[in-house]
Amino acid sequence: MTRQTIQTDKAPAAVGTYSQAVKVGNTVYISGQLGFDPETMELREGFKAQAEQVFENIKAICEAAGGSINDVVKFNVSLTDLSDFAVLNEVFVANLSEPYPARAAVQVAALPKGGVVEIESILYID
Repeated sequence: MTRQTIQTDKAPAAVGTYSQAVKVGNTVYISGQLGFDPETMELREGFKAQAEQVFENIKAICEAAGGSINDVVKFNVSLTDLSDFAVLNEVFVANLSEPYPARAAVQVAALPKGGVVEIESILYID
């Protein structure tokens, strides 16, 4: 099976030893995305704005991989405060349609660069 690195300027550039995404066969593993604006590399202000930007970043990577957000089969969410969970659900509903993908959500002590939400995704493209 071939392994292909996915990269787009429409999502934040990797700031470490990782790729935005890696495609193996029909599966695309999207690295955890924070709420960075890809043009300024600055975090959006507040939880909802960061979560919305995370989805924009994931959408851009999905498209660069030849798919769409509707092809995501699993999300792994890290939050610095589980009290933001209701707002997270609102952002998911605004960006997805049923049937929803699988999802895990956990509270973490901290995220890189002071982010408050990070979401990694697994995409399956037929």
